[in-house]
Amino acid sequence: MMEQDIGASRRAVFLAGVHDGVPIALGYFVVAFTLGILAKTAGLTPWQGFLTSFVNLASAGEYAGFTVIPAQAPYLEIAVLTLVANARYFLMSAALTQRFAPDTSLLHRLAVSFGVSDEIFGITVARGGMVNPYYNYGAMAISVPAWAIGTSAGILAGGILPAAALSALSVALYGMFVWVILPPAKKSRPIAGMVGVSFALSLVATYAPITCELSGGTRTIILTLLIAGVGAWLFPVTEQKEDTDA
Repeated sequence: MMEQDIGASRRAVFLAGVHDGVPIALGYFVVAFTLGILAKTAGLTPWQGFLTSFVNLASAGEYAGFTVIPAQAPYLEIAVLTLVANARYFLMSAALTQRFAPDTSLLHRLAVSFGVSDEIFGITVARGGMVNPYYNYGAMAISVPAWAIGTSAGILAGGILPAAALSALSVALYGMFVWVILPPAKKSRPIAGMVGVSFALSLVATYAPITCELSGGTRTIILTLLIAGVGAWLFPVTEQKEDTDA
């Protein structure tokens, strides 16, 4: 693939990114639509939802933010909660830095990092060879607007659809997160165990005397850092295992 990029024009590489980004864009629109329903309950306008999704581009981070906004959470809490929810993108971006050509400018590196999501990272790695920024630009050009427009569409629908339909669509969002959890949990007992522990501790923290007085966002931050830290300590992933999985 790298040899193809060397001989291909920037336009051809860009269009290849657009082509590979079409399925991502379709999936993004559907998921963002359900997030838009949640954003509507948080009081966001279609423009606010569009802008939030355009600059965030992360379902977990946006979901976390939309759930604490109605509780009038402080800006700092929203920022930290979003940072924790999106922390995995640090690892993805760090992995991509090893695959840029040495002469790739800092501007290109920063622009590509803006669009690092699970799916775009996946198709970038699957191509093999060095990262060509124009391929990522193509994927971002179609997937990022689809994500932002989907959120706006969900907010608009939230003001039109009956309550029963909105309730049904809200369930779809939880189904999305279940779909994210199940595949890795089936393949790894430690992950399945940590998922179960997270459910149990979340329930306990909601009703325990001290933690119940904390906001939902603060509890999420504490539990995420605690469970992720303990999980990494008890079940470290060795470099050899990572290479085998790849």
